[in-house]
Amino acid sequence: MAQEPVIILVRPQLGENIGAAARGMLNFGLRRLRLVDPRDGWPNPAAAAMASGAGRVLDAASIYPDVESALEGVSYVVATSARKRELVKPVIPPEGAMTELRSRIRAGQRPAILFGPERTGLENSELVYANSIVEVPVNPEFRSINLAQCVFLLAYEWMRSAAHSDTRSQSAPVPADAGEKSHFIHTLMQDLDRAGFFWPPEKSPGMRQNLKNLFMRMELSGPEVRTLHGVRRALQRRTPSGGSEAPAVMQADGGCGE
Repeated sequence: MAQEPVIILVRPQLGENIGAAARGMLNFGLRRLRLVDPRDGWPNPAAAAMASGAGRVLDAASIYPDVESALEGVSYVVATSARKRELVKPVIPPEGAMTELRSRIRAGQRPAILFGPERTGLENSELVYANSIVEVPVNPEFRSINLAQCVFLLAYEWMRSAAHSDTRSQSAPVPADAGEKSHFIHTLMQDLDRAGFFWPPEKSPGMRQNLKNLFMRMELSGPEVRTLHGVRRALQRRTPSGGSEAPAVMQADGGCGE
C-alpha cells in the first residue's frame, strides 16, 4: 500500500458518494482512503451499502478534522478543481498527474490526491496545501463532475499510468511532508505578527494565505525546512540596537530544526 497515493475526500456530503468512490478505488488498485469531516458522520450505512465488495476500503479509512491533519506523512499533493482560482499553481491533466505520482513514489515520496465536497469543491484555504492542480478536460458548458465519478476517473488514470515509462532521477532529496512545512509556516507567521508585518489589518487574511501558498507549493526537503527555521531564529537574535549575537554554527546538512 506504500506504492500507491492516498485518496483524501474533504467534507464529503453523501454516504453514497463515499461508497461509490471506494468501489472505484478498489477497481483500480487503490485502497488508502482518508476522510476529512464527513457531513453525516462516520461510519455511514449508506456508504457501506454503495461500496458493495469494496467495504474493506471503508473499514480501513481514517477520519481527520481538517485537511492539514489529513496530510500527515504526505510530501506531494495533487488537488482536483474545475474552477479558476487566484492561487498560483501548476495545472496538469489527469494522465500527467498520475504519471507524476508514480514517479514520486518510485523516488520514495508519499503523494496524495485531494478531492473537495460535492457542492462547492475545495476552498482556497484547502488548495494552498496542493503542489499542483489536476483539471479534467470536460465540456466547458457543463463542468460539474460527481465526486465518485471524479475519483473513478483518476483511479483509472492511475492504473493506466503503470504502462508509462518514467525517467525521473530517483536520487533527488525526499521533500518535507506537509506537516513539516505547516509547522514552519505557523512559526514564521507568529514571528511576522510580532514584527507588525501583517498591516493593514484588513489585508492580513490575504497576506497570510499568499505566504502559506508560497511555501506549501515549494518542494522543500526536510533539511531545507530546518535551515529556514535556523534563519528565522538567527534573525530573532538581533539586538534592539541593530547588532547581533554571534551566529550559531550550522551543520552541513542544514540540521538546525526545532
